[in-house]
Amino acid sequence: MNHSELGAFLKSRRGRVRPRDVGLTAGPRRRVPGLRREEVAQLAGLSADYYTELERGRGAQPSAQVLAALGRALRLDGDARDHLFHLADRPVPPAAHGPDAHVQPAMLALLDRLAGTPAQVITDLHETLVQNTLAAALVGPPPAVRGPEASFVHRWFTDPEARTLYPVADHPHHSRVFAADLQAVAARRGDDPAVRRMVAGLRRRSPEFAALWDTHDVALRRTDHKRIVHPALGVIELDCHSLFSEDGCQRLLWFTAPPGSEGAGQLELLSVIGVQDVGTDGPRARRAADRTVDS
Repeated sequence: MNHSELGAFLKSRRGRVRPRDVGLTAGPRRRVPGLRREEVAQLAGLSADYYTELERGRGAQPSAQVLAALGRALRLDGDARDHLFHLADRPVPPAAHGPDAHVQPAMLALLDRLAGTPAQVITDLHETLVQNTLAAALVGPPPAVRGPEASFVHRWFTDPEARTLYPVADHPHHSRVFAADLQAVAARRGDDPAVRRMVAGLRRRSPEFAALWDTHDVALRRTDHKRIVHPALGVIELDCHSLFSEDGCQRLLWFTAPPGSEGAGQLELLSVIGVQDVGTDGPRARRAADRTVDS
């Protein structure tokens, strides 16, 4: 691993990102045109000290998850992201699939402009790639796991805690929608090993999924009306919208409520309380790892 080259590359990319590109205000006292070190650290979910060590080439060993987060924070395109992984002597992750996938620039640009509403970018297997603060407060941050468990669809059929996000009465609807959506993704991806393993594992572990899969219902989840159970605000009724990337591998999700509705009022409250009322344990909690060097 070339620590000095990695540090120099990070510093050069940091200098090219303007605060407005990532939703920050420049402020009157800014001495540099690009981002400050602490701003990059915040955007990537790292400690400022750890990011400083990386940039100064002091021997830190960033994980693939940290590199992916830095690539998003610094708005790296595909080639620059791959170069970052090469400098860190890490295998380059797939361009579009998996929880470490590189978020497509167009998706990230749109996400930056949705600061006033819960929004996140996920893969076609419902693995969260990046989310804004309101989305983390609404649905919780992604789990600190790799593999199939990173997919919310997988957890929906295998982990009862995942279902606490929605009222029990709505569970059959979401199960049908998730299974039909996965059918469409499996058909589009063809004989994809990741999808094949996920489907096989879900059929073994969940009789409900197996029965739904055998109906062969197919429908991508484009829009949906949802009731989300929030630990502080109770049940919030929202509309969930999806924008698909050109290749279909990534989706931008955002949540809205009709003006003047109870849901709109709850979203306003959500922007005030943020994640302060979300506990430190369970699927709705913010992972401590998101703010440490091990994230």
